[in-house]
Amino acid sequence: MKRLKEKWGITSNFQFIIILIVFSVTGSLAVWIAKPILELVGLDKSAVNPWIFWPIRIAIIFPIYQVMIVVIGALFGQFKFFWAFEKMMLVRLGFKRFKD
Repeated sequence: MKRLKEKWGITSNFQFIIILIVFSVTGSLAVWIAKPILELVGLDKSAVNPWIFWPIRIAIIFPIYQVMIVVIGALFGQFKFFWAFEKMMLVRLGFKRFKD
């Protein structure tokens, strides 16, 4: 835990716990929101081949998660941390304009 706090630049255990809560809430919420979106476009797990369904579901969850991590992080008072985290993720995906 100490090494992770140093890597992330976190000073307190409370901030560390808040960040872990934000990660868990965001992941759960992104998965939960993806289901009605898939139903809206007519994709159902039982009606579509799993080799098609799961990649589409993951492709829908990913951008939802990326937006929500910053929003939920801001609601928990950790916008600065999660915006830096998001910029790092965007740079890794090839969006060089977010590089500091």
